[in-house]
Amino acid sequence: MYHSISKRALLSSVALNLALVPYAPQTFADDGASDELETIAVTGTRQAYRGNFEPLETPQAEQVLDLQSLEDLNAVDLVSALDLSASVARQNNFGGLWNSFAIRGFAGDENLPSNFLVNGFNAGRGFAGPRDISGIEAVEILKGPKAALFGRGEPGGAINIVTKRPTFEDKGRVRFTAGRFDQYRGDVDIDMALSDTFAVRLVGFYEDAESFRDTVKTERFGLYPSLAFRPNENTQIVYELEYTDQEIPFDRGVPAVNNTLGTIPIETFFGEPGNGTNKTKVAGHQIEMQHDFNENWSALIGFNYRDTSLEGYDTAATLSGSRQFLFRDGENLSRERRFRKYDSEYFVVRGELSGEFDTGGLQHRVLVGIDYDEFDNKQLFKRARGGGIKEGEVATDPAVAERLQVINVFNPVYGQFDLPEPTAVLRDRLDTQSAFGFFVQDQISISDKFDVRLGLRFDDYKQSIGGTESSDQRVSPQFGLVYQLNDQVSLYASYGEGFRQLPGNEPNGDPLRPNITKSYEAGVKFALQENAIQGTATVFQIEQDNILAVTPAFEPTAVGQAKSRGFEFDLNGAVTDSIDVLMSYAYTDAEIENEFFDANFGVTIPAGTSLVNVPDHQFTLQVTKTFEQQGLPLRVGGALFAVSSRSGQFGDYFGQGAFELPGYATLRAFAEYEVSDALSLRFDVDNITNKEIYLNSFASLWVQPGAPRTWRLFVEYSF
Repeated sequence: MYHSISKRALLSSVALNLALVPYAPQTFADDGASDELETIAVTGTRQAYRGNFEPLETPQAEQVLDLQSLEDLNAVDLVSALDLSASVARQNNFGGLWNSFAIRGFAGDENLPSNFLVNGFNAGRGFAGPRDISGIEAVEILKGPKAALFGRGEPGGAINIVTKRPTFEDKGRVRFTAGRFDQYRGDVDIDMALSDTFAVRLVGFYEDAESFRDTVKTERFGLYPSLAFRPNENTQIVYELEYTDQEIPFDRGVPAVNNTLGTIPIETFFGEPGNGTNKTKVAGHQIEMQHDFNENWSALIGFNYRDTSLEGYDTAATLSGSRQFLFRDGENLSRERRFRKYDSEYFVVRGELSGEFDTGGLQHRVLVGIDYDEFDNKQLFKRARGGGIKEGEVATDPAVAERLQVINVFNPVYGQFDLPEPTAVLRDRLDTQSAFGFFVQDQISISDKFDVRLGLRFDDYKQSIGGTESSDQRVSPQFGLVYQLNDQVSLYASYGEGFRQLPGNEPNGDPLRPNITKSYEAGVKFALQENAIQGTATVFQIEQDNILAVTPAFEPTAVGQAKSRGFEFDLNGAVTDSIDVLMSYAYTDAEIENEFFDANFGVTIPAGTSLVNVPDHQFTLQVTKTFEQQGLPLRVGGALFAVSSRSGQFGDYFGQGAFELPGYATLRAFAEYEVSDALSLRFDVDNITNKEIYLNSFASLWVQPGAPRTWRLFVEYSF
């Protein structure tokens, strides 16, 4: 890695100074207060960059998927959990090797996983494979650009994972899962207080699973241990380790024959089992300290380091029209073989101070801090593919078939040819990005009902792309208003800007201008039945400028423009003592605003073209109810997921017209019964109606199908 020693030293010094602000003891009402502290969970620590605000006081839309909602859904990975939010749409997931999603219609860099945060730390940009749900306490969807606090990020919003941390209680559980398609999985979660000041939590999983996809099998292992140290009642330090090792076949899904899906079984795999699996690994370390100086002021200091890697081969349909037999005979698929060796290192350090004070009759709640992050991305990417189809050539000619690695889509035979060794190097470079930032936010209470939020962030960032260096500075503002009608309802409006640095240079040699996002939103928030039910209704508009495109000579240029606007409604909570409801709906109109030349397919994209994989309508409803059966709890529930049709490919690259993914609606149900105080059984059925669904695509030849009807049985022992 290329380290900026001076900035790291400066930031570390400031962070330490924050920690050394003179200690002001907290005053407690009675001696029993100290006893109560023994049961305070470390998971309740303040999240970075957030400040101390109730939901009705925040001038922006946020959706929290709490632990109960996640456990009711029983998803095994982050992207499946995000199905609970209609504001989040699945994107092309790179053959199943990483997390990829769009928030409010906008995704980030398609050549990298979608970024997400872990306890406020940037953590999603590496090559660690899909994030498992194990070790996750809650998932926060923070909508709209957050550059005024977080700095560079995805244009539609941010996903923040809140992890499971020690609670200073002794408890644990072990779970075993068996499911259709030979899925076997074990999970463990052990929480222990070693003393009044030390506690540990050991969370981990192992999974060995076949798939509804022929020959596709995964093996995954992960550990998320953490240690909490509480030297006094005002200070706590948490260390967390993230380690995962996954073996995942690269699977580009199924092709749409003659631009039509459903003509071939969704089970058919069009790669080569002889390639084996792609291996992904991550080793991450996170340390965070929170110190409360008194009732009004606290400091939060953190450090994060992640090392990730991805390596393996794949064979997939070629997207080159001059090499693709399927467009000529509707039967034989031309393929190419690729090799990837990706490595990344991510370093983040931050320090922030939050508190409140009064001046001139106005109350100020202030958040101020600095951070530094550095991302090193090393990629080796090689390819082997045959030349173009010559006049008179047919796919049934053995020599032609081997040169183009042809496979019949209706009668696939694996291993027909020796797998060619990729030798053409498409990318072999180290890219680095770093940024040093300062941020400040002040939420001013003008009256008991009316608040104004002002935020500003300054970033000084640098990047080196294949040895070519560039730098820039940027200021990102934020402005918000909140008017609380009563204890249950508030109105809000906000404006914010975000940015994401683009890799590369303009044809004239200047660095590419950063991708700029401007976001406007307004809405109403409500908290009913003593906060048991919370919800938000929002209208929004997001504008993007300087989207990466290419010139007709395939030189990069930042000229693209896009807009996303829509309406969202989220509700979550306990309707009665025994019924929980989560509902989420989003209408999103996301499209290109100006004509530009697409870098992937080399075609002109007209203004008004819809963004890929973004549905106009998306809806989720999850309902659960708890009964008593022979004095023990029986919990049953179900969910509906509905997604409208959406664009499956930019432009008419293959000359077969526009390609759309069909809409779908699926149902799931579960029942969980506590056989005793320690033992519980659960049974889940997903896609009850056995609907044929397609989740995302990159092009008509790379379409990711969803699983058919699937069942899972769980046995859990708690102690």
